[in-house]
Amino acid sequence: MHRLIVVILAAVDAAITAAVGIAATLAPLTLLWVLSLGGTADWGALWPAGAVVWQFGNLVPVQVTLPGDYLAVAGIDPGAASFVLSLAPLAFAGFTAISAARSGVRASRAESWVTGVIAGSLVFAALAALIALSSGTGLAAVNGWQAILFPALVFSIPLLIGAAVTEWCEAGSGFVARLRDRIEAFPHGWGEVPGLIARGSAVVLVGLFGLGALAFAVALVLRGGEVIALFEAAHVDVLGAAVVTLAQLAYLPTLAIWGMAFVAGPGFAVGTGTAVSPAGTQLGLIPGIPVLGALPESTTPWLLLLALLPVA
Repeated sequence: MHRLIVVILAAVDAAITAAVGIAATLAPLTLLWVLSLGGTADWGALWPAGAVVWQFGNLVPVQVTLPGDYLAVAGIDPGAASFVLSLAPLAFAGFTAISAARSGVRASRAESWVTGVIAGSLVFAALAALIALSSGTGLAAVNGWQAILFPALVFSIPLLIGAAVTEWCEAGSGFVARLRDRIEAFPHGWGEVPGLIARGSAVVLVGLFGLGALAFAVALVLRGGEVIALFEAAHVDVLGAAVVTLAQLAYLPTLAIWGMAFVAGPGFAVGTGTAVSPAGTQLGLIPGIPVLGALPESTTPWLLLLALLPVA
């Protein structure tokens, strides 16, 4: 395929990935603006809010500064008025990574993977820069270089991996194909080792993620009463419940990784001075987010046997 066509297709892939990610944030926010705020809605704040959510989902830390009026009404200590959100909803980053990997596969099969990787990476970085420069709000702010670099890396690294893996497996010519042929020519079967390592690593990662998702599902079933109680305590209407549910769905990959860390043994932390692991649990004060009701208040040492599953 002609290189110009590959460049255009890679650029289109990058643009569609960014556009779908932004649309996934703007669509529910627009409904919230219309149904909840109505005629008093500040439409000028919709784009900055959607952009910040998209950046946050692509691993960009967000600095939140609560206004003084809100602090007075809510009775919050002014010392807690400013804080950093860094626990990203990985559903956004996951979509970006999967879309980028698929673009890399297509670039490799078009026999111009280097051109596709460079073009796609540059276009996505340019779009991330455009989003960063056109947004910004006093309530939630991001660091400029992080808002460009982090989303670009979330797209570029899977793009390169998808192209390189496809090139290794399918290419009949080129640098990667020559390198593969040389390695496969090693005597005594050593040429098969790199491929077996890659396949085994992929199987292990998928298996661990599946174990984490299963562990979270079990916790959700066992602690379902606490989750429902936190939903009821929030006293939100139908629209609010829908927004909370969508936000929690965006965190499902993050929760599965927490479950993976729990099953493996080290566990995870929800905040400063907290720990959730089979060896013991110390929660302290945690936000009243319904899904966090699935966190166990105590554990038994018998749960350390779960570490045998990752070993298996």
